[in-house]
Amino acid sequence: MNEPGFLQEDAFPGNDPPEKKPSPTDEAKSARFRTRLTIVLAVLILVPSMYGFVGKFYEFVRIYRGDWEGSFAIAPMLNYLLASGGFLCLFFWATANRMFHDIEEPKHAMLDNEQRLDQQLGGKP
Repeated sequence: MNEPGFLQEDAFPGNDPPEKKPSPTDEAKSARFRTRLTIVLAVLILVPSMYGFVGKFYEFVRIYRGDWEGSFAIAPMLNYLLASGGFLCLFFWATANRMFHDIEEPKHAMLDNEQRLDQQLGGKP
């Protein structure tokens, strides 16, 4: 079985080389990189969004003060502000209830529940 591209040692799983564990400095560098990447992406996404929001809010304030040229935009602006406020409240609620604390836990709980139900129904463990 010496096919091209087939290495003989691949046939025996016990001959795998030991995995190299990252050092604490590598993990710290990786964490810093992820933090910087998150900040850069947040700025790239949030700055244009904030520009659009501030512009629309400025138009809304001008309409409120009596400039009726853009009065057609009152209903969409109120919907936009109410939806944004609702999502902001939902975010604060989720953060206060520690919804973002352990994002892996629901996955494991679902698998544990499935295994428990399979055992109760006489299925495979």
